[in-house]
Amino acid sequence: MKLRADQTGNRGLPMPLWLQGGLEAAQAAFISAIVVVLPLVGVWATDGFQDRNVDSLARLGGQAWLLIHGVPLELAHVNIGTAAQPGSGLLSLIPLGLTLIPFLLAWRAGRRLARASYTDQLWQAFLGAFVVYAAFGAATGFVCRTPEVVINLWFAMTIPLISFGLGMIVGARREAGSWSRLIGVDAVAWLAKTSQHSRWAGSYVGSALKAGFVAAMASVCLAAVLLAVTIVWHWTDIIAVYEGIQAGALGGAVLTIAQLGFLPNLVIFALSWSTGAGFSLGVGSAAGPLGTAVGPLPAVPVLGALPAGQLDAGAMALALPVIAGILAGWWFLREGENHFDEWLSIKIKARWFTAAVSTLFLGAFIGAVAGLLGGALAWIARGSAGIGRLTEIGPHPLWTAVWLAAEVGIGVVIGYAVGPWLERSQKQREANLDEAAYDDEHA
Repeated sequence: MKLRADQTGNRGLPMPLWLQGGLEAAQAAFISAIVVVLPLVGVWATDGFQDRNVDSLARLGGQAWLLIHGVPLELAHVNIGTAAQPGSGLLSLIPLGLTLIPFLLAWRAGRRLARASYTDQLWQAFLGAFVVYAAFGAATGFVCRTPEVVINLWFAMTIPLISFGLGMIVGARREAGSWSRLIGVDAVAWLAKTSQHSRWAGSYVGSALKAGFVAAMASVCLAAVLLAVTIVWHWTDIIAVYEGIQAGALGGAVLTIAQLGFLPNLVIFALSWSTGAGFSLGVGSAAGPLGTAVGPLPAVPVLGALPAGQLDAGAMALALPVIAGILAGWWFLREGENHFDEWLSIKIKARWFTAAVSTLFLGAFIGAVAGLLGGALAWIARGSAGIGRLTEIGPHPLWTAVWLAAEVGIGVVIGYAVGPWLERSQKQREANLDEAAYDDEHA
């Protein structure tokens, strides 16, 4: 048992760490549930649902809470296709924007628990939090399952722990300041026991992994810019869909919130689109930079921004991952940790050969890291709407990873090769500015 203390030194009631962790988890679960249910209450209050029972509203809110945590919902007795025959489908398309709600709440809880715990005691708080959150998920799945919506209780108990656990760990790490302090390991002492060659190899691999992360995040940011430009360009088409739906003020607001919930998914769709891998919006459909061929789509306003037909300038989007690779290659050059090139130049005296080999290897390494991250994002963002053709929505993870790895790798080679000239130009500009400042000072 440990006495809690805030930043002012005032102490509160004694509380076991496992109990504090459980309370933090319960708080995160209830707040995230309320945020999810509130828009549904607005629709229910304006007769937006055919079933006016409060029980049905509560079950729908619980099912939505499970869905934003990634729990798949099996839809039974729904009409599939044009035959209007009862069938079943799997609803697994996760609104990643809404998943940020429990993640951020868990991030806050992780920071608070790390602040209240010693390093060797943090597991107690985490254990209490995970047990409570898992129990909340299992209870929600048990109460909210119906003959029309089948919920696997094991999934309901375990899958919500992924987003919640990641948020807890990231928040605790933010408070600890480093991963080694978080797990109670003295990284400096451990590294001191290794050989110099091992430290060089570790520095090279670590910097390459960071550069791959830089390339992946730069690709995502450029894809977000591309999505924003596309939405602005097709804004009139989006407004036309809104006007055709005639959902009213509240209905339009709820529809907008739902689309914002899928905004991160759309960014990842744009990422796959910019690589050339494209994405699907239903079985047999394809949307890519060279053309789009999709069937009838639901009346979702943001889908009005989807480019249609053959795109003359679509191939220009393939340059975005290459630009991200150039930034990653330049970033790696500034790190100054290319020890593989140094080792290779010692072993082989032909500098033209060693420079080419080490740069190509670096491009393949960083490209592979970025490709794996991009493929993972594509796998998370894709899913099934559970009805009709919409059982395949999103990018293909493997092809997204392959295309992104190849294009980022090309960019890394270019960025690392032209980096010295960029650095030289930057240093020259700084020298000119210093000289001008000196002249002004002594004028």
